Amino acid sequence: MECNKESKCFQYLNPDELEFLESRKTQITYLKGETIFKQGAFAPYILYVVDGLVRVYLQTGNKKQLNIRLATKGDFLAFSSVFGDNIYNYSAVALKNSTICMIDKTAMEQLLMKNADFAMRITSRNCRNEGRYLDIIQSISYKQMRGKLASALLYLSSEEFLEEDVFRYLTRQDIADFASITIESAVKFIKEFEKEGILKLMGKDIKIINKDKLEEIARKG
Repeated sequence: MECNKESKCFQYLNPDELEFLESRKTQITYLKGETIFKQGAFAPYILYVVDGLVRVYLQTGNKKQLNIRLATKGDFLAFSSVFGDNIYNYSAVALKNSTICMIDKTAMEQLLMKNADFAMRITSRNCRNEGRYLDIIQSISYKQMRGKLASALLYLSSEEFLEEDVFRYLTRQDIADFASITIESAVKFIKEFEKEGILKLMGKDIKIINKDKLEEIARKG
């Protein structure tokens, strides 16, 4: 699979621009569990997810992480490096075998400057992450643990991930790190939510069966 054939945004490039992109990108398949890039490392590339599932996280301590989002087919990673970031601000790991297109950030900058339609398409796709980051700040700052977990479960079960069945690839620690709570608290509240009829557990899988109640818990915090 080629990244310039898989993404709708790349369809806004003309043949010469596509040829230029082709000459400045490398496509790599990362196996499940492999680190794609590490927070603090030199950032020469913009990364585009051709296929797969990627967990994006901040290392906030020696052994503490904060999961900030999942990236799926069509998502960009480390896009801010186009605008001057010389290091990766977060880390990314493949939750399943994932095909990643690595694009030279200088080449991407040139394409964005030359093609306004292409720039707008990519910018609009990346803007949705801003809302996600605001949700994280609000959750960490104001919510109790049940509210934090409810918000995390709503995010992980949202429509954009329906095709991925993401809970198959996430450990309870991963879920705890999305909620910014301990794994002990995550396990406890997941079981409470099950007893309250909010969700159903099937091994690792979690199925939300009362979304309204979960949204109420998340809203009240």
